Amino acid sequence: MEQLVLIVGLLFATVVAVGLGDRLRLPYPVLMLIMAGAMTFIPGFPDLRIDPELILPIFLPPLLFATAQKSSWSVFRIRWRTIVLLAVALVVVSTALVAGAAWLLIPGIGVPAALALGAMTAPPDPVAVESVAGRVHMPRRLVTVLQSEGLFNDAAAIVIFQAAVASAVGGETFGLGVVGKFVLGAVLAVVAGMLMGWLTGLITRLITSSVARSAVTLVVPFAAYILAEEFHASGVIAVVVTALEIKRHARAEDATERITRAAFWDVVELLATGLAFGLVGLEVRGVVKAEGGAIWGMVPLAVGISVLVIAIRFLWFWVLQLLSRKDRGDLPPTSFKDVVILSWCGMRGLATLALALALPAVLPSGAPFPARHEIIVIACAVLLATLVLPGLTLPWLMRVLKATDDGVEEREAAKLMALRAQEAAVAALRGNEVIRNLPPEKLALMKAKMKKLHAELLDGGLPADDADERRRRGRELAIAVQTIALDAARQEVLTARNEPETDPEVADKVLRQLDLRTMIMPE
Repeated sequence: MEQLVLIVGLLFATVVAVGLGDRLRLPYPVLMLIMAGAMTFIPGFPDLRIDPELILPIFLPPLLFATAQKSSWSVFRIRWRTIVLLAVALVVVSTALVAGAAWLLIPGIGVPAALALGAMTAPPDPVAVESVAGRVHMPRRLVTVLQSEGLFNDAAAIVIFQAAVASAVGGETFGLGVVGKFVLGAVLAVVAGMLMGWLTGLITRLITSSVARSAVTLVVPFAAYILAEEFHASGVIAVVVTALEIKRHARAEDATERITRAAFWDVVELLATGLAFGLVGLEVRGVVKAEGGAIWGMVPLAVGISVLVIAIRFLWFWVLQLLSRKDRGDLPPTSFKDVVILSWCGMRGLATLALALALPAVLPSGAPFPARHEIIVIACAVLLATLVLPGLTLPWLMRVLKATDDGVEEREAAKLMALRAQEAAVAALRGNEVIRNLPPEKLALMKAKMKKLHAELLDGGLPADDADERRRRGRELAIAVQTIALDAARQEVLTARNEPETDPEVADKVLRQLDLRTMIMPE
């Protein structure tokens, strides 16, 4: 019962942290981590123990799925170099440099254990970055870079970690075979994700209840993750691909389902994020208590590695910024200001904690795992240094750099998207045989309806039609016009969402207005 009470308490604390974060303009995951850590000082506070092997399968699938739904295949097609340079190359470089430093500074750690430490400190957390970036109005181009990096970097880090631990425990050779394992795992994961995306579409077409169809999407991320892991593939990539496939095959007529699903996933993402970072806070405090006074002797080393992790990321982006002067392409930082912001947003989180706790306590020979205590303390120090400090100071940094996005570019993109939707709706009406033969006064009514729809898309308002006017001017005609127009407009937005030049979040905002307009239409 104590475990259940603690989980409910963390969920309630999440709601409090969200309200507090809104008032203080601070990210609630960071506040949740601090609050959870502070709770453990309460006398008699119960311990929450979750098997380390279950932390990633429980929390990663829904949180990655929620983040991936905000993106599209087209974004990854034009950002493929960003993914390779950040989600793979930067993870490998960070792992190697941190491992090298640990090997030099920690007596008896050995190369495999050092590489395990490097892997667990390498990948930034996409959930933390998402929650922090959204609250400081970071420019969309930078948010997209961080999203692209965060959705895939766990995959590379987990493969390296597993290979390093296998080498330390079983004496297996750590070499170029890791590359082949990663590539094969990624290919199998893509296949698994495609399969789960197709299967989800099939199931949702057979289910009539919109609530049940939304519930299916909660099960699917876990199914994709488990399926991929069973075939020794990347569960992370499988979940991301599943989400992208579901969004790619979205149908115009599923307006009610989209509204229900969006509300459902907003709640799931909020509570899962709060619970996850609450767990991080509890575990970090648990590490401190377990190590006792010995932890103070590890502080200088932990601080040094934390500084190294931040410095590696800064230097990597600075080099990319220098290269971007010659090749504007899709290389992420185009100014030194971008370098500072992207470097400061390298927040570690769930993956770092889960991998640290997943370290085996002893080797098959009965000897303790090399430098296990130092590795766990360093990993937790890196997590705190890269999450709490940037999370609390990023709003200030954005103001100092004057990098806050005023939203003008996004509003202009939304206007263009709304205009495109309106043109598609008008074209559909012109091509309709019944409407083409309407008398002039009815055509005038149709044009008035279209102007009203366009105004609603731009303003975000959803005023209800006057019932008397609707009855007076022809209720059936108004409904028919709106149905044809809205169907065409939604289909056009869904088509645009899969195009490389379209920001998926802008398309989703316009699509939401169309869906809401559909839902308030009379039967």
